[in-house]
Formats: sequence, structure tokens, C-alpha cells
Amino acid sequence: MSNTLTIDGNTIPFTDGQTIMQAATAAGVYIPHLCHHPEFTPHGSCKLCTVKVNGRICSACTFPAMAGQNVLSNTQELTADRKKITQMLFVEGNHFCPSCEKTGNCQLQAVAYHLNMLDDHYPLFYPQRAVDASHPEVLIDHNRCIFCTLCVRASQQTDGKNVFAISGRGINKHLIVNADSGLLKDTDLAASDRAAHICPTGAILIKHTAYQVPIGQRLYDHQQIDQVSLAQEQTPHGE
Repeated sequence: MSNTLTIDGNTIPFTDGQTIMQAATAAGVYIPHLCHHPEFTPHGSCKLCTVKVNGRICSACTFPAMAGQNVLSNTQELTADRKKITQMLFVEGNHFCPSCEKTGNCQLQAVAYHLNMLDDHYPLFYPQRAVDASHPEVLIDHNRCIFCTLCVRASQQTDGKNVFAISGRGINKHLIVNADSGLLKDTDLAASDRAAHICPTGAILIKHTAYQVPIGQRLYDHQQIDQVSLAQEQTPHGE
């Protein structure tokens, strides 16, 4: 007999070692997230996947699934909290969707649509952040980084490198690269590396590929993120 838990009243099977997120995804239940990716070690940094487990607040991507758990995810309270987190991500950086090359392919933008986020709500920070275009094939636009650490984990766990890291805390937090110069051109990053393709926003982009897929024909232009995410996460190496 398989182990089961409940998510929003629905019985969900799971296997030993799975997290709540993994069990939910396998059962076709979408829990909003940005820092989670099935290829990499869970990090629990974005807090979008926060759920209530037997009344306790937990991150679904890191908390282990256990028999008898009563998980609440799709509640008015949690949806409101997720919307606030998403709004804060928008105002903390410089996320101007109409002028961003990643629009239509951006997970942050798609999550905002999913949560019915109609405005930023909070005052914009307008931080002064640089664009590192020193690398011949890849650029970093620090304005769009949400510190999900996906590039950090991809570089370490898939590429076998250590190109990226997060430095600082709070408003001073920023993405850094493994080079004395601080420039991407002086790292061993290759355009073929997983880390160069994993960014959920437009912070890391491959040069000379902009708008090859026209706006209107992009990933989230005709599909909601819950449909895309579940399909991708049930497929090996899905982005």
C-alpha cells in the first residue's frame, strides 16, 4: 500500500524520500515556485511554495512528504502571501516586462499572471545595477536577478564548475562570478553550460539570440505556468 498525504483535500500518493513538491508535481498538482527545479538540490529561497502542513508553515520544495500530512496550498491567505512576495521581487529589481527580451518566456512574469498580480503595489526601488556584457556569448543583466541560485546550483551540480555565487545580504545581496576581475569574461562559463540557460528571468541571456522566437509565440504566451511547469518537471531536463 503506497503512502499518501492530502493536498487541499485531495489524496496524493508519494514514495519515501520525496518532498511535498515532488509528490504534488508527480500527481499533477501545481505549487507556485521560482527557485525550485527538479534537476537540482532544493534551496527554499524564494518562499513562493510556502504551504501549511498540519498547521505549520513549510516550504514544499524542501519539506519531506510524510504519511498523514494535511497540506494546504491553494488558500486565499497563501495566494495573497505569494502575490506579495512576487510584488516585492518586482520592485526590488528593475523588472520592466515590455522592454525585457525574456518577456513571454519569463517564469517571474508567468507566476505574476498566475497569481493575478495586476500592479506592483509597493514603491519601486530602482536599484543601480550593472550589465556585464564582457563575455563573448553570454551576458548578465543584474537588474533582473531574483537570487534564486539556480545558476549557482546548475554550475556546481551539472556543469562541474563554480562560476556563480550570491554575495551580501538584504538590499546589498548580488550575484557574483568566480573571477578576480568580477567579470564574466574571465570565468570558464561556456554558452553551452546548463547554468547559462537555467535563469527563470532575463538576468542571464545568450547573446545573438534575442527575439528569434517572436513575442506572441513564446512559452507562456498561450499556456499558463501551471500547465507548462507540470509538463516540464515531469520530463527530464525540463526548464
